[in-house]
Amino acid sequence: MDNINVGILGFAHGHVFAYCAKWKELPELGITVVAGWDHDDARAQQSCTNVGVPVAESAQALVARKDIDAVVIASETSFHADMVELAAAAGKAIVLQKPIALDLAQAERIVAAVKKHNVPFTMAWQMRVDPHNMKAKELLKSGEFGRVFQVRRRHCLTTQAMQNFDESWHVKAEYNHDIFADDAAHPIDFLYWLLGMPVSVVAEMGTLLNPKIANDNGIAIFRYADGTFAEASCSFVTITGENNLEIFCENGTIIGNYGDGPSCGVKRPEGGIQLKWFLKGNDGWTVSDVPDIMGQGDRIAGLAGPLSEFLHGKRAPIATAEEGLDVMKMVLACYESDEQGKRVNI
Repeated sequence: MDNINVGILGFAHGHVFAYCAKWKELPELGITVVAGWDHDDARAQQSCTNVGVPVAESAQALVARKDIDAVVIASETSFHADMVELAAAAGKAIVLQKPIALDLAQAERIVAAVKKHNVPFTMAWQMRVDPHNMKAKELLKSGEFGRVFQVRRRHCLTTQAMQNFDESWHVKAEYNHDIFADDAAHPIDFLYWLLGMPVSVVAEMGTLLNPKIANDNGIAIFRYADGTFAEASCSFVTITGENNLEIFCENGTIIGNYGDGPSCGVKRPEGGIQLKWFLKGNDGWTVSDVPDIMGQGDRIAGLAGPLSEFLHGKRAPIATAEEGLDVMKMVLACYESDEQGKRVNI
């Protein structure tokens, strides 16, 4: 396998360290990180030391290097559009952290830049490559479960246990809108990946624990053209959890557990099942034979393989720029619904 040299544009989003570590641990993936840059000089120095690569003089200097084939953009969300435009103009393949942008105008700039320069592009959504999620989608695609009536995806964080999280860029409006826009994007993208684009949403969100962390709780109920309901339930001040996925169908039910950080942070009970399903006519539940994932860090690091395959041209994008734009429309519609106190068409 030919080697792909990668540069990192921004280290704000910590997930990038998991990919870098896994690529270094598994040279057979054929990815070598060769340089990094960040607008924050101190973070650039510390992060590049951590990864074991030199600091580029500037973002422009990094993308100008002929020996760099691709970039991972893990900067604050507010810089995503600028970084994508810069990398795309230089002809680099692009991996972009979520969410795609702060607003629709920035997201549309990203779509336009990728299209104009015809560069490989993917969003980095770990829920789409989580083997248990993929199995659930496969079950629905089989047709055995019949019509989907309701899907509920719970996604939580334990932010109050994270040191100085309320001072981080994740909760600053100028960098990242707020924690709901940042992290509810995960389950909302999951619903989009599973069911497609809904027609409307009703949402409620609010700040319930720390006033420095806006919208630390939120629930969005999406409605699809065929009548299906899909709920994204998010609490970013959660101590722990267990059930994170429920899919109720005409002919059966699919249940997923231990699918986010809080539910992995506490020792699970003996016999705890990660994915199971029941089909009408069967004697009981079927337990998935997909190996359990015991930690959220393993899920995040699990993106390294699919990202490698994408950069080597062996798989399609995990999610395209256009899909990232669609998910942003869904997220922003949640805010509109909450502010107006009514259902909003998407």
